[in-house]
Amino acid sequence: MQEKLLILDFGSQYTQLIARRVRELNIYCEIHPYHNIPKAIDSFKAVILSGSPFSVRAEDAPHPDLSAIRGKKPLLGICYGAQYLAHFSGGQVAAANKREYGRAKLHVKATHPFLAGVSQESQVWMSHGDTIEVLPTGGRLIASTEEVENAAYEIEGEPTYGIQFHPEVYHSTEGKQMLQNFLVDIAGFKQEWTSASFVEMTVEELKTQLGNDKVILGLSGGVDSSVAAVLLHRAIGKQLHCIFVNNGLLRKNEFDAVLEQYKGMGLNVKGVDASATFLERLAGVSDPERKRKIIGNTFIDVFDGEAQQLKDAQWLAQGTIYPDVIESVSVNGPSVTIKSHHNVGGLPDYMKLKVVEPLRMLFKDEVRRVGKSLGIDPKLIGRHPFPGPGLAIRILGAITAEKVRMLQEVDAIFIQALRDWELYDKVWQAGAILLPVNSVGVMGDERTYEKCVALRAVDSTDGMTADWVDLPYEFLQKVSNTIINNVPGVNRVVYDISSKPPATIEWE
Repeated sequence: MQEKLLILDFGSQYTQLIARRVRELNIYCEIHPYHNIPKAIDSFKAVILSGSPFSVRAEDAPHPDLSAIRGKKPLLGICYGAQYLAHFSGGQVAAANKREYGRAKLHVKATHPFLAGVSQESQVWMSHGDTIEVLPTGGRLIASTEEVENAAYEIEGEPTYGIQFHPEVYHSTEGKQMLQNFLVDIAGFKQEWTSASFVEMTVEELKTQLGNDKVILGLSGGVDSSVAAVLLHRAIGKQLHCIFVNNGLLRKNEFDAVLEQYKGMGLNVKGVDASATFLERLAGVSDPERKRKIIGNTFIDVFDGEAQQLKDAQWLAQGTIYPDVIESVSVNGPSVTIKSHHNVGGLPDYMKLKVVEPLRMLFKDEVRRVGKSLGIDPKLIGRHPFPGPGLAIRILGAITAEKVRMLQEVDAIFIQALRDWELYDKVWQAGAILLPVNSVGVMGDERTYEKCVALRAVDSTDGMTADWVDLPYEFLQKVSNTIINNVPGVNRVVYDISSKPPATIEWE
């Protein structure tokens, strides 16, 4: 049986990062909102409480019932979690004299397994406005910093620990060691969560869940749907029916290229060209959320038609991954602003299909490792992410067939140049954006008034944060010249040097 760690989310910006660090230690974990503690708590081996933007002293502060956890399972409170354990257990939390944010040096005060292998004055990252002035009942100090006396403590007589810094962030240089100490040495996890073990476990679970039922899967040509397809194919073989829809918003020649790519993978794939329908429904629409909804609803209509042709299909498979799942259930309730095309966990009532999401507990880099374990072509595994709505959200403003054609040509030049200059694999995601402005230019002896395009290339791990890539000037110069000389209607190229946050990866 798979060992599991429970992470209770109090709304911290770092909660997903805790999960990522835990997964890097080959330990399986799940994030659940603090107000929705799983009923099957016995299935979890240990628990971590996340940080939070709340103050434990506030009237509306999260206050979950931990009676089924406290003292019964190894428990680690991080930042707000540590303050929560102190505040409601005989300790005292007060507003700090000054906000404690940034790097600090940890001074180990007592020998303890939690700090085994951690050097004196190890760098840690602080991010809180409150501080623990009095430890909880039974609390024993194990580490301090220059500014924070009670930086780390244990509660004697039970496997409960609290730390007022963030071991999950990069700036806590030995934070991963501390997490390993807690999870492996204290909680006793065996570190058996690997891509190979995931494949073996998931294939068996899919066999049990699906039996001999027919499953329909929407392929996009990307990593997530491809890995989901191969996993399902291993489990149910020819009972999997894949549909690849041309929505008219794909990259240049992508529809034919992707169909050709899947031929050698043994998958049962049907190509459906619905580009005219998508473009007709998008005509005159400029609002990005309306675009997403139109595309999502049209996809569902197309799939419903295909599912009706496929007699007895009972399941719709989706390549949903863990960040999509987490974003759809925030600590303040279901998110209203989740990207519409994710469609996490449900379908319209008129579609008589159940949903199966074999990758819903994986981060993007884990999906790639699973794909490698499955023997999928490295070129496909290394493919950049591409948004579900395709070029619709890279064409700012209303969409026309001519704008799509123009952006496809620009994008093709940019992506091919990245490959030619051996930069493609050094970039996490790249693409071009067609701006809703015309700019003055001169070509030959004539004045032009044509479109401006922006190029975007970012480095990231899973898309939650991203930095712009410092591409060589010579490369940008060459690409700009090639685009302007070869794509009619474009006379200006700019490069986006915004990071996420505050910007997003896509412009819409």
